[in-house]
Amino acid sequence: MSEQKKAAQEKSPFPTYKGKPLVRCGDTIYYGSMADKYVIKMDVKSKKKVGELDVADKVTVQLMYTDPEIRSRKQIVKTSEKEGLYLALDIAEAWLTRALAE
Repeated sequence: MSEQKKAAQEKSPFPTYKGKPLVRCGDTIYYGSMADKYVIKMDVKSKKKVGELDVADKVTVQLMYTDPEIRSRKQIVKTSEKEGLYLALDIAEAWLTRALAE
Protein backbone atom coordinates (compact mmCIF):
# COMPACT_ATOMS: atom_id res chain seq x y z
CA MET A 1 0.00 0.00 0.00
CA SER A 2 1.36 3.45 -0.87
CA GLU A 3 2.40 5.95 1.80
CA GLN A 4 -0.27 8.39 0.62
CA LYS A 5 -3.08 5.84 1.10
CA LYS A 6 -1.77 4.88 4.53
CA ALA A 7 -1.71 8.55 5.59
CA ALA A 8 -5.27 9.09 4.34
CA GLN A 9 -6.52 6.04 6.25
CA GLU A 10 -4.85 7.21 9.46
CA LYS A 11 -6.56 10.62 9.23
CA SER A 12 -10.10 9.31 8.73
CA PRO A 13 -11.84 7.53 11.64
CA PHE A 14 -14.12 5.79 9.10
CA PRO A 15 -13.44 3.10 6.50
CA THR A 16 -13.11 4.52 3.00
CA TYR A 17 -14.00 3.40 -0.53
CA LYS A 18 -12.05 5.07 -3.34
CA GLY A 19 -10.95 7.82 -0.94
CA LYS A 20 -14.40 8.74 0.40
CA PRO A 21 -15.68 7.74 3.86
CA LEU A 22 -18.30 5.03 4.45
CA VAL A 23 -20.45 5.48 7.56
CA ARG A 24 -22.95 2.80 8.61
CA CYS A 25 -25.92 3.17 10.95
CA GLY A 26 -28.01 -0.01 11.06
CA ASP A 27 -29.11 -0.83 7.50
CA THR A 28 -28.22 2.65 6.20
CA ILE A 29 -24.81 3.45 4.72
CA TYR A 30 -23.64 6.99 3.89
CA TYR A 31 -20.91 7.37 1.27
CA GLY A 32 -19.04 10.65 1.00
CA SER A 33 -18.25 13.58 3.25
CA MET A 34 -20.96 15.69 4.85
CA ALA A 35 -18.67 18.69 4.25
CA ASP A 36 -19.23 18.31 0.48
CA LYS A 37 -22.30 19.50 -1.44
CA TYR A 38 -23.55 15.93 -2.08
CA VAL A 39 -23.54 12.59 -0.28
CA ILE A 40 -24.88 9.14 -1.15
CA LYS A 41 -27.37 7.36 1.11
CA MET A 42 -27.76 3.59 0.65
CA ASP A 43 -30.58 1.71 2.41
CA VAL A 44 -30.42 -2.09 2.56
CA LYS A 45 -34.03 -3.13 1.83
CA SER A 46 -33.60 -6.90 2.00
CA LYS A 47 -30.93 -9.45 2.92
CA LYS A 48 -30.26 -13.07 2.04
CA LYS A 49 -28.34 -15.78 3.87
CA VAL A 50 -25.02 -16.91 2.39
CA GLY A 51 -23.70 -19.57 4.71
CA GLU A 52 -23.98 -17.99 8.14
CA LEU A 53 -23.78 -14.39 6.90
CA ASP A 54 -26.58 -11.97 6.03
CA VAL A 55 -25.71 -10.34 2.70
CA ALA A 56 -27.44 -7.26 1.22
CA ASP A 57 -29.82 -8.27 -1.57
CA LYS A 58 -31.74 -5.13 -2.57
CA VAL A 59 -30.18 -1.71 -1.93
CA THR A 60 -31.75 1.69 -2.59
CA VAL A 61 -29.20 4.35 -3.64
CA GLN A 62 -29.95 8.08 -3.31
CA LEU A 63 -27.80 11.06 -4.29
CA MET A 64 -28.64 13.82 -1.80
CA TYR A 65 -27.75 17.42 -1.00
CA THR A 66 -26.07 17.87 2.39
CA ASP A 67 -27.48 21.38 2.95
CA PRO A 68 -29.64 21.25 6.13
CA GLU A 69 -31.63 24.29 4.96
CA ILE A 70 -33.24 22.28 2.14
CA ARG A 71 -36.40 20.33 3.04
CA SER A 72 -35.85 16.57 3.22
CA ARG A 73 -38.01 15.81 0.16
CA LYS A 74 -36.07 18.32 -1.94
CA GLN A 75 -32.67 16.96 -0.84
CA ILE A 76 -32.92 13.85 -3.04
CA VAL A 77 -31.43 14.43 -6.50
CA LYS A 78 -31.36 10.85 -7.92
CA THR A 79 -32.56 7.47 -6.74
CA SER A 80 -32.14 3.87 -7.91
CA GLU A 81 -32.49 0.32 -6.61
CA LYS A 82 -29.68 -2.19 -7.17
CA GLU A 83 -29.19 -5.92 -6.58
CA GLY A 84 -26.38 -6.24 -4.03
CA LEU A 85 -24.06 -3.88 -2.26
CA TYR A 86 -21.30 -4.07 -4.89
CA LEU A 87 -23.55 -2.72 -7.66
CA ALA A 88 -24.92 -0.08 -5.28
CA LEU A 89 -21.41 1.13 -4.41
CA ASP A 90 -20.47 1.13 -8.09
CA ILE A 91 -23.32 3.47 -9.10
CA ALA A 92 -22.87 5.52 -5.90
CA GLU A 93 -19.23 6.23 -6.71
CA ALA A 94 -20.07 7.26 -10.29
CA TRP A 95 -22.93 9.55 -9.23
CA LEU A 96 -20.96 11.19 -6.43
CA THR A 97 -17.87 11.77 -8.58
CA ARG A 98 -19.94 13.40 -11.34
CA ALA A 99 -21.97 15.52 -8.91
CA LEU A 100 -18.91 16.81 -7.05
CA ALA A 101 -17.14 17.61 -10.34
CA GLU A 102 -19.76 20.26 -11.19
